Amino acid sequence: MAVDVSPHTVLVTGASSGIGRAFATALAGRGADLVLVARRADRLEALAAELRARTGVAVTVVPFDLSVPGVGPGLRDAVAARGAGVTAVINNAGFGTFGMFGGEDQDLLDREIAVDVAAPVAIARAFLPQVQAARGFLINVASMAAYNPTPRMAVYGAAKAFVLSFTESLWAELRGTGVTVFALSPGATATEFNDVVGTEDATSGARKRTAEDVVGTALRHLARRDPGPSVIDGRVNRLSSLAARFLPRRAMVSVVARITDPGRRGSAPQPVPAG
Repeated sequence: MAVDVSPHTVLVTGASSGIGRAFATALAGRGADLVLVARRADRLEALAAELRARTGVAVTVVPFDLSVPGVGPGLRDAVAARGAGVTAVINNAGFGTFGMFGGEDQDLLDREIAVDVAAPVAIARAFLPQVQAARGFLINVASMAAYNPTPRMAVYGAAKAFVLSFTESLWAELRGTGVTVFALSPGATATEFNDVVGTEDATSGARKRTAEDVVGTALRHLARRDPGPSVIDGRVNRLSSLAARFLPRRAMVSVVARITDPGRRGSAPQPVPAG
């Protein structure tokens, strides 16, 4: 059964493309009002106009850099200044870097940690009172990279492992409050992720699912009577996560190191991807 999201105003970060855009489109189609957050104002405005015309829902656009200090209160104030009241949150924004850690650009790593780790925590904390009051939902987008160490994407994998653990802890803390919380872990998905990273090696040539597939998985999980603390998109991804549970850590990290080796696919390493 489809979940009724029409009473909610859902804040979606990273809404200008990929999974965030697919979330916005699906939620608007189900009657939810939206607050769209990303850095690219032109894309947000175009999406907002499209969704308003097609569905008639209220869409508020908030261009915002999630790597800045004080992102939680800052975003909350920016949303309030536009007269929107958030009752549900989807922390989707994030990006990765690919390359040997010793060759990475420190400023880019700092921004990656800010967007992928600090921002979901700060945004969840800033909006949680509103979400609790409305008995809304909080979805944090993790990744299959959360389930095992990821050589050549060491910071990204660790960041997503943090998001997974953090969200599952919140799920336990908020049980019985009427708030639904879970982490969503996509695998390789047809988005701009690799374009931002700067190489197809970031997904190791894996077959990609669509952003709509990923969002469908999330909304089906949201509609369950008692959603668990996390959900993995795609049968193959769910099966592969079992390997991380049963293989010794040494074996698992060695396997992933071979998978992410650019030489395996005949491509050159990309030590400092574009952000």
